[in-house]
Amino acid sequence: MPESGPQSGGASAQALRQGLRELGWQRLAVASLLLALALFAALRSWQLPILGDAENALYDVRAAGFAPRADTDKRIVLVVYTDETNRKTGQISPVDRTVLAQALAQIEGLKATGEGAKGIGIDILLDSAQDDDPLLQAALRGMTTPVYLAFASNRTNPEAITWEQEQDLRRYIAAVTTETTKPASILLVTDNDGAARRWPQQYPGLPPLLAQALTQTTPDAAPQFSGFAGPIRYRLPSATDRPVFEKIPIDLLADPATAPLVADTIRGRYVLIGGDFADFDQFDTPITRTGLSPDPRGGHSRMIGVEIHASMLAQLLDKALPRSVPGWAQTIGALFAVLLGMATAAVRARPWQLALGVAAQLVAFAAIPFLAANAGFDTLGLPAAGWPAGWLVAYVAVSAALRAINAAQREFAQGALGKYLPRSVASEILRNPERLRLHGEKREIVCLFSDLEGFTKLTHAVEPEMIARLLNDYLDKLSAIVLEHGGTLDKFVGDAVVAFWGAPIAYPDDGARAVKAAIAMYHAGEEFRRDAPAGVPPIGRTRVGVHFGEAIVGNFGGEGRIQYTALGDAMNTAARLEGANKPLETTILVSREAVERSGLDGFRPMGTVSLRGRATPVEVFEPVPEGDPSARALAEDLVAAHAAGNRAAVQALTARIAANGDKDPALANLARRLAELDDGESYGLG
Repeated sequence: MPESGPQSGGASAQALRQGLRELGWQRLAVASLLLALALFAALRSWQLPILGDAENALYDVRAAGFAPRADTDKRIVLVVYTDETNRKTGQISPVDRTVLAQALAQIEGLKATGEGAKGIGIDILLDSAQDDDPLLQAALRGMTTPVYLAFASNRTNPEAITWEQEQDLRRYIAAVTTETTKPASILLVTDNDGAARRWPQQYPGLPPLLAQALTQTTPDAAPQFSGFAGPIRYRLPSATDRPVFEKIPIDLLADPATAPLVADTIRGRYVLIGGDFADFDQFDTPITRTGLSPDPRGGHSRMIGVEIHASMLAQLLDKALPRSVPGWAQTIGALFAVLLGMATAAVRARPWQLALGVAAQLVAFAAIPFLAANAGFDTLGLPAAGWPAGWLVAYVAVSAALRAINAAQREFAQGALGKYLPRSVASEILRNPERLRLHGEKREIVCLFSDLEGFTKLTHAVEPEMIARLLNDYLDKLSAIVLEHGGTLDKFVGDAVVAFWGAPIAYPDDGARAVKAAIAMYHAGEEFRRDAPAGVPPIGRTRVGVHFGEAIVGNFGGEGRIQYTALGDAMNTAARLEGANKPLETTILVSREAVERSGLDGFRPMGTVSLRGRATPVEVFEPVPEGDPSARALAEDLVAAHAAGNRAAVQALTARIAANGDKDPALANLARRLAELDDGESYGLG
């Protein structure tokens, strides 16, 4: 049955605690710091270096891409000083004020012949005394058409005006202020890259912004723009031969001879007067930053200040106030981006699935701001780059943490596997877990069983604490030998060690490794006997059986406990061979199959034995790589004579062996056994 909710939740909580422990407090602190940084970047990207530049660039693409197309605006006209005007008047800075007075007179004169201008905004600072000031001041005081004079303060715009200039400007405006002639703020704000994207704030002490001042007493007034500091809506021309705003050179309007030519362009419109110079009062905007221009006929690569004021005025007249994205929505978006990055890092998926998921998320992040802009929302401040950046930092933080946890788990798993498998095999399985199958499979393996002679009697003669220490020391030595020789530790059964070669990974020299391990285990057992603590009764020899054959290898057990082990005749035969050492007075017995698999020399035959539970007799050999060659040859001749039915040879060889006394008990035992058997008969072990 599936686990219940509380049990599953408890397991998840335990896994989480375990993961945090494996991560360590230092890595946890770094991961937490990165996640905090991810959230900060997602929320405050517009104020951060690099990310802020990316936000500006992405906004410019949106603003230009969704900029409305417009024919020439018939509500606004720009009257501009040009470089040609300056050449005619011979005055560059400040500009000629006589021309301005004459232009105002022409605009005012239109009221006498019909409809005049709706209002006049002058984007020129009158901050220093000039010889023709009386003419201009008289014109300003005599205007019945609303006129708004440019005002700027040193506090809010120190780049444009000094404190001394501000005092001159205040005196000038005070001298001409009437019911219809008043100041207006011409403040423009730029971002850190110098582009004008947003309406300026309404600072205390400043008069209304020029666009708002021109309309505040007219039916065109838009109170909803009071305090608005959102994006300026720039427009693009809908035709290739007509600009968004028509420009008239001021000297053309000021000259009575040419003024009638442009009179219709003035009537019923808001007139903005400013400078159109190649190197002064020029601004970048989202339009110019993307390589576009509001004037298809060419001109400057940037936008003049009076044209920006005209864009704000047109936006106000159109009541085009964008919908704002609530702050809570941006916060939720930032949290979602960070959590999504964390979840993506934590999910287990195939590489192509992960790649598709990441690509889909990036597309969504890129699409959301554009969809919002297309729907009329103010995306100036929307973290278009911040959300992906927060996602990325969160992804990296969780990925790094998981890699650290996986590394710790891998190290633990490798250490745990290393207790049963060689480190090279454990590493291979961790790299490719499929090598360790989760079900049984038939494999050819070399099996090894070892046993410590007389250990059961020893447990009755020694204190339990000493038995535990001796057994642990003994098993440590033997298991280390198995692993050093590339074997897989199957289990410990008391003092017995069970191991095999050929699974989970097989190597060509598995047979040789197994036989060498058996010899090394015997010698380790002899060393263990010699080094036994004082007071411990004599410890018996280590006996080993080795066989090569088929077995079922895999993970066996239940859901509660699984063990990687081998089952079958090969394992049983190796166990029986280990037990056969006692009656045959040998220490290591290796079956013919294992001998042939090893490819080694230095074995002497110990006859053929019939093992309990096995119908087929087994030819057994004892490895004596450093033994007396004559004794090895004697055993070979004896076994061959018995197999051939040469009784005389068997008797002669048995006599030679008996003459040596008890110097070689295993060989003497072989001679006695063969003397008792019929020709070619195997020795039954019961």
